[in-house]
Amino acid sequence: MAEGLLRAKVMERHLSITTDSAGTGRSHLGQAPDPRAQAEMKKHGIDISDLRARQFSRDDFERFDLLLAMDSQNLREMQRLAPSPELGRKARLMLDWSSTEKGGDVPDPWYGGSEGFAPVYHLLDASLETMLDELDAGN
Repeated sequence: MAEGLLRAKVMERHLSITTDSAGTGRSHLGQAPDPRAQAEMKKHGIDISDLRARQFSRDDFERFDLLLAMDSQNLREMQRLAPSPELGRKARLMLDWSSTEKGGDVPDPWYGGSEGFAPVYHLLDASLETMLDELDAGN
């Protein structure tokens, strides 16, 4: 959901930002997003059906300026893979930009019903707006 939402916001703002997403686990490699996530995103006019899960790698620290983790466990795993402490600082929690959940974990709605995806959408939406405002102000 996060990449699809970020991609839509980048296009809406006409920014030159490359987006991509990857997981630290291997369980869903090559798969499309959860149908419940796709349904939630469609409610907001965003199609994420083209996305496919890929494995996060050390090379991502070289390829990207900012790496967003959905939770502290994934953040630790990303930082563990960092080629250097300096590059490891590129990894941040998504909710570092949240006004209500700052520094917290994005809840994983996978284990619940479809109703868990709407609150996650709203958390991501608010955090990404703030993040993009900061990035835009820095240019």
